[in-house]
Amino acid sequence: MPQKHRPGCQLPALQLRPGREKSVLQRHPWIFSGAIAAWPDRLDDGGLAAVVAADGRHVGYAYVNRRCSIAARLVAFGDTDPHTAIRNSLQRAVALRQTLFDARRTTALRLVNGEGDGLPGLIVDRYADVLVCQISTLGMERLKSFLLEVLVELVQPRAVYEKSDVAARYEEGLTDAAGLLYGQDFGPLVILENGLRFHVDVKRGQKTGFFLDQRDMRALMETLVGGRRVLNGFAYTGGFSVYARRGGAARVVSVDSSGGALRLAQGNHALNGFPSVPEDFVEADMFAYLREIASGLFDVIILDPPSFARKKDDVVRAGRAYKDLNRLALTKVAPGGLVLTCSCSHFVDDKLFGQIVFQAAYEAGRNVRILHRHRQALDHPISVFHPEGGYLKSLLLSVD
Repeated sequence: MPQKHRPGCQLPALQLRPGREKSVLQRHPWIFSGAIAAWPDRLDDGGLAAVVAADGRHVGYAYVNRRCSIAARLVAFGDTDPHTAIRNSLQRAVALRQTLFDARRTTALRLVNGEGDGLPGLIVDRYADVLVCQISTLGMERLKSFLLEVLVELVQPRAVYEKSDVAARYEEGLTDAAGLLYGQDFGPLVILENGLRFHVDVKRGQKTGFFLDQRDMRALMETLVGGRRVLNGFAYTGGFSVYARRGGAARVVSVDSSGGALRLAQGNHALNGFPSVPEDFVEADMFAYLREIASGLFDVIILDPPSFARKKDDVVRAGRAYKDLNRLALTKVAPGGLVLTCSCSHFVDDKLFGQIVFQAAYEAGRNVRILHRHRQALDHPISVFHPEGGYLKSLLLSVD
């Protein structure tokens, strides 16, 4: 049983309401504002506090922010000092990735996946010898110097770059932040993923530069596209497209609204020795493109759009967009074809996404079967104590 909080502890004590310690004892890292009985006077937003049950038992350590509905996020459970716990979490995160990947074939991976690695508010991606950090909370922002020190010690990168541009920062009272935190400045990088080479523009690209979370789904699709005509929608820099080329697809068309992303996609084809036919790289809105093409032109359609719901209020509008997009794809794919449909919208959960795809299939008038549900990339772990960490959903559909 956790010990009683010691009044002489260095950190101020954040006291919970009666019965509200249960989730913390079950290792869930979030404490909502309604669970807090009393805020200590000498605790600034972003600071660390000891978390104490109503009966005085010490249950862990968290950083806090009064302005947020998630008012505290735990970085340590039990008695371990919070800085020691953070260092231990970083060590475990790095060690886990060393067991998952062959560095001769894959040099880009997620080193830290927020709550999945016991470090809420922190994402760290590795691109060859460069680390890219994304900090989304005030508490982690206050710990940035310490985090940087430990990461450099553990990984010894050439550079560490911050790219913190997520909407959650505004809720925390933060603005966007980008820039070099450590080491030598750098330009576009070249990484390996499952033996394929990709240009990554960390500074100007989406997210931290590359969609690492779709690695395993790219590998799966490679095995299914031999001899087929593939349409890669929202192609970005062509990850799925390059895998499809290696998988022997008869044709691969990449569609994206960003001309810059498509130029990188063309470069990624050339980097791997695949032909780069200009008409196969289409700068267009994917909704409009699907409306305009003939039915049966493609045997495989891949839909990996950006998030349509960046906040809870967006869910209804996002649902309509996902339904329209999937209905169009299901209408246009050739009989016997495949549609891989994805959503990275946190507020559109698996159940709702399934309902949306059902409605799209019904309106398209096609017989649709689910062959596969999303294969989580191994470097994006989700804590069993924090299922909210799952955000990416994919369904591989067979369409008659």
